[in-house]
Amino acid sequence: MNTLVCQTPGRFEYKQTSLPKVKPGYSLVRVRQVGVCGTDLHAFDGTQPFFTYPRILGHEIAAEYVAGDAIGFSAGDRLTVIPYYHCGTCIACRQGKTNCCASLKVTGVHVDGAMTSHLLVPSYTLVQGEGLNDDQLALVEPLAIGAHAVERSNIQSGDWVLIAGAGPIGLGLIQFARLKGARIIVADTQEHRLDFCRKILNVEHVINPSKADIAETLRIITDGEMPAVVIDATGNLNAINQAFRYIAHAGTYVLVGLQLGEISFNHPEFHKREGTLMSSRNATREDFKRVMQAIQLGQINPLPMITHRLSFGLAAERFNLLVQPDQKVVKAMIHLL
Repeated sequence: MNTLVCQTPGRFEYKQTSLPKVKPGYSLVRVRQVGVCGTDLHAFDGTQPFFTYPRILGHEIAAEYVAGDAIGFSAGDRLTVIPYYHCGTCIACRQGKTNCCASLKVTGVHVDGAMTSHLLVPSYTLVQGEGLNDDQLALVEPLAIGAHAVERSNIQSGDWVLIAGAGPIGLGLIQFARLKGARIIVADTQEHRLDFCRKILNVEHVINPSKADIAETLRIITDGEMPAVVIDATGNLNAINQAFRYIAHAGTYVLVGLQLGEISFNHPEFHKREGTLMSSRNATREDFKRVMQAIQLGQINPLPMITHRLSFGLAAERFNLLVQPDQKVVKAMIHLL
């Protein structure tokens, strides 16, 4: 089968690999479409944490069932995959928090991913497609990350919520925070992303930190109270550290974006607010189901996020375009079928 391997940062190579053999506890799926996420882009440019080469990338998956022992699946069923392989026995798994398993393996990061014609995955990772099309199925995973963070943040109706970073994860955060009744503020340094938020998601309040004093702008918007919830989806160390100043008293700060450095903040300022700091990692099956239901009910429409498409045969040659700012990529899809 044809497989696209990221050999080293900046270099892809097509290889012919053997079709995986089905074994107990696993199922074989035929990959139809793969979304390109920030993890893939960082792996390509050599800045992805917890990463080794060579690696087959891809974990935002639309596929169809081929064979295996997954309960309730038949050949040809459309599906998506929860790309986080968990042990089932550690302290996190025993609490149902399989998304942060102590020995978690993420498809396309710690183990090889979906940029290949067929993929063998643990049967417990499969999620029935429920009538969604390939575009929708490939968007479930990134949207589920946002849905999971929103659930953790305990947003209340009427809360001012600052979402820092308007990439695909941030766009999911916007939509699920809005379903909670939040009043949304978005900050990003890329004007095309802010335009997307204004025109497509109808976000009234957007801030470009490179052009405005974000703290003062937040005070004006929130009538001096500041956001009750701040969610970082930038993964930028400076942005993360600065955002501690934006939290309201009794507010919550949720870190979704990931970076390699050490965060720092003024302890008295954080302490006097009795602030809550939390991370949000990946998503659970419940989050996947929540996203799929929201799409089915028309509560969210993620399809406008898709701005670029690549055929699998041209992905190696053109992947570098996806990291170019002038391409204004929001979400790219690679089509295998």
